[in-house]
Amino acid sequence: MRLAVPLLLARWWWRGGVEPGYRLAMAERLGYYAAGARQAAPAPVWLHAVSLGETLAAAPLVEQLRARQPGLRLLITHTTATGREAGTRLLRDGDAQCWLPLDTPGACQRFFAHWQPQLGVLMETEVWPTLLHAAEHAKVPVWLANARLSERSLRKGQRLGLLMQGAGARLRGVLAQTQDDADRLRRFGAADVQVCGNLKFDSTPEPSLLARGRSWRPAGRQVLLLAVSREGEEALLIKAWQASQAWQGPKPVLLVVPRHPQRFDEVELLLRQAGLHVARRSQWGEGAAALDADAWLGDSMGEMPAYYAAADLAMLGGSFAPLGGQNLIQAAACGCPLLLGPSTFNFAEAASGALAAGAASAVPDMPTALAQAQALFKDASTLQRMAQSGLQFAAAHQGAAQRMAAALLDGKGGALRN
Repeated sequence: MRLAVPLLLARWWWRGGVEPGYRLAMAERLGYYAAGARQAAPAPVWLHAVSLGETLAAAPLVEQLRARQPGLRLLITHTTATGREAGTRLLRDGDAQCWLPLDTPGACQRFFAHWQPQLGVLMETEVWPTLLHAAEHAKVPVWLANARLSERSLRKGQRLGLLMQGAGARLRGVLAQTQDDADRLRRFGAADVQVCGNLKFDSTPEPSLLARGRSWRPAGRQVLLLAVSREGEEALLIKAWQASQAWQGPKPVLLVVPRHPQRFDEVELLLRQAGLHVARRSQWGEGAAALDADAWLGDSMGEMPAYYAAADLAMLGGSFAPLGGQNLIQAAACGCPLLLGPSTFNFAEAASGALAAGAASAVPDMPTALAQAQALFKDASTLQRMAQSGLQFAAAHQGAAQRMAAALLDGKGGALRN
């Protein structure tokens, strides 16, 4: 890891050419902090949310922790620029924010010596062996919250047995999303594992964003969304889109929202090379100024609920490449019907639940997804039924934030010091 430090810092600096946030306070990656950065007592609860999705998922947990302990002070760490930007919205007076230190002994020891948290909460899958060793040495109990572990990730972790040995056992407790996740986490070495559900069900979309998205809907045309797309999926969509001749009436607007901001320009170029008239969301303001475009590029941050609200139907990114799929819960909570590709192992239980509830339909590939979209666009009653099923599915699985906050503060986690 020490040998990799120069390469990692160089990579983040290079990423900062597209996302300037990566160049902010880079010394924090090594465990060095600005003078006066540490707040006064009480010692903070440290929450690590690696990127945007984890940060958004953490919001209801933070809300429940503050409700149970109003004097709580928060230290939130991230690895990505999008996560850090979103994390600022969780902060209150007396809270702090910084980068997660690199997993080297010196950086981790400096992190704990400087901030002196009384409790650590890692979101979802962030298990770093040196970090957990340093936390144990600093006597900081660390929990893994909203924890998930696919069979594929478990196999990878087991192949790194010497490196990861003892990491799971050093966790004070694990708050798992599903029973299958809990079973795999026990096999990883975690001893105290509880099933609490998925925090993403507790993240309700802002009504203003839903209204904004609905205002974009063009009269007389439908909107087909490729949501949170990953590399290679846009090309698959474009190829199938160009081959498709079965649309009756006007072709729908094709809305593509890439997962990573650094790919916005690349995806726009792909769409233009396919002969599509493209309108970027960042360039058409609040009104629907791009109604005559063939395709919209969702290149804004924090508007995903608006994109789902604008769409009549969405295809889930990450599921049409062998990547395990992206979070589908937000789409369901926005009332957007879904088509799922064949790869959903990252959210297997949520995917099976959405399919069983009638909120989603499974397809084997992108051409089949487009054919299914064409059929659904001619069947308004089925689309409406899928949308309503999604809302009911999302509402039925809420409550994870309350259960996790109780475990951290009132149960085995113990009350925090005021």
